[in-house]
Amino acid sequence: MAARKQAPRVEVRVALLRGINVGGNRRVPMAQLRVLTQRLGWANVATCLQSGNVVFTANGDTATAERQLEAAIELHFGFAVPVIVRSGAAWLRAAARCPFAAAAVERPNLVHLGFSKLRPAAGAAKALAPYCKAGERVVLRGDAIWVDYQGGVARSKLTPAVLDRAIGSTVTLRNVKTVQAIAELVRAAPN
Repeated sequence: MAARKQAPRVEVRVALLRGINVGGNRRVPMAQLRVLTQRLGWANVATCLQSGNVVFTANGDTATAERQLEAAIELHFGFAVPVIVRSGAAWLRAAARCPFAAAAVERPNLVHLGFSKLRPAAGAAKALAPYCKAGERVVLRGDAIWVDYQGGVARSKLTPAVLDRAIGSTVTLRNVKTVQAIAELVRAAPN
């Protein structure tokens, strides 16, 4: 008797685009991004704010979704954009485990949750410590990267390039306000 093949599981996902701009260079309008993702066969597509956050349902794995969206963006807009995709469940778990709870309430624009394309390198938090010159704090929890930019993001030495090098792959961050807004979209998304 032949084994029965299981249908791919449809799950809620979160896609984070890194380094896009809603105006000027590397412009990716959210309305066009929604249409583009729907052309990939993704359903229940919603964008959050204007900074490249997409909640959707699809089957397949997150790495495939990353590659699909990166290719579609480059073809449509003419420039490469790194995309990081996580399951909705992984997003909610990470969002609930903020190690800087008091700071997240006091200064939600300065506490950030990040994810990297690849699992963070062993010792990444230790490698970032010398760059914490303005009271920044960094905690890795699984594949989630939490940063408290106490002295402000603009003056911090924890730049995207420094994070990428220490983590070992592309990283993108979202502040707590955005993390919470994305979490609400994940919770509201149909499965």
